[in-house]
Amino acid sequence: MQTDQSHADPVVAEPERRAVGGASTATRGVRGLWWAVRFLLALFTFVGALQLMKTGAGSLDILQPGGFLVRNAGSTLGLGWLGALLVLSGSPIAATSLTLVAAGETASAGAQHFTEIQGFTMLTGSRLGAAFVVLLTAVIYAVRGGKGERAKPLSTAVIALCTTALIYIPSAVIGFALLRWGPFHSLELQFPGQFADLIDLVYGDLLARVEGLPAVVVFLGGLGVLLLSFKLIDAVLPQLSDDRLEDSRIGWLSRKWPMFAIGSAVALITMSVSVALTVLVPLVSKGYVKREHILPYIMGANITTLGDTMLAAFALNSPAAVRIVLGQAIATTTFTVILLTFFYPQVRRAIWRFQRQMIKSKTRLAGFTAALFILPIAIILVAGVIH
Repeated sequence: MQTDQSHADPVVAEPERRAVGGASTATRGVRGLWWAVRFLLALFTFVGALQLMKTGAGSLDILQPGGFLVRNAGSTLGLGWLGALLVLSGSPIAATSLTLVAAGETASAGAQHFTEIQGFTMLTGSRLGAAFVVLLTAVIYAVRGGKGERAKPLSTAVIALCTTALIYIPSAVIGFALLRWGPFHSLELQFPGQFADLIDLVYGDLLARVEGLPAVVVFLGGLGVLLLSFKLIDAVLPQLSDDRLEDSRIGWLSRKWPMFAIGSAVALITMSVSVALTVLVPLVSKGYVKREHILPYIMGANITTLGDTMLAAFALNSPAAVRIVLGQAIATTTFTVILLTFFYPQVRRAIWRFQRQMIKSKTRLAGFTAALFILPIAIILVAGVIH
């Protein structure tokens, strides 16, 4: 006679369920602990890189005031823009601008130093070049896609780059005015003194050992460590994929303010506007989101991407660096909200027409891409001549 095995003995099944549940809880605990260790390592590397760059920048000849690349605010605008294009990310260049400002704060009295305005324009430039990686990703998708699908990724990239410029260039005027406004310029925002003491305690011995090395070695070494830290942070923070959003492609993704909120959230969580904007390429290519509706998403991402830059400013214990990022955030948010509230249809139509012209032919697209490099180089050269 066969025994019916379709129903487990409840006396036996209950301990088994408890064992499985206990194992799952233990596994989640181990994973959580491992995530915390990796996050702390990434944060330790990030702050350490900033301290190295700050130490090297203080005596690096090429970045001393009067040098060709940092001769004035125009030079640093072009430097930030070109640097972000070359490293395919705006965050390391933005952090570099803040380390230069922080190093200038510790310069001897009466000596020339890297000013707040120069730091602000370099930060602005880093934002203008940050979206270039989206264009590279779009080209890859266009090559892989069918003949009829090549326009979507390229169009997405051009929209991302144009929208970023549309936001940050006018916002720079607002931010510049804020930095020159007396009450704002007098703000002294920083972590409590104990935080600076903790940084000295953790990194003091390391910084003392590298002070005897050539400044360029210390600065470039810090930049290399900074790039590594962003890789570590990317590996720890949640990764957004198009598959995760597949179930969310409903009508509300075509609405202005929900898309703005999503873009803001994605850039804040991933701490990278490059990641937040690049994910648009597969989303648009696969039809989850329409190109006509991504403008608010891009605008939101361009605001909250300043989150990691603000963290860097506080980690440098530099009130000037904090003012720069705060001014940029206030200016960008104000201008973006005004555009979305009062001029959204007009802006969307203008950008849509422009991107259609740019992707009409390979020649136009090549010219658009070349202009991304020619413009910052021209700005550096012209700024150096008229100084």
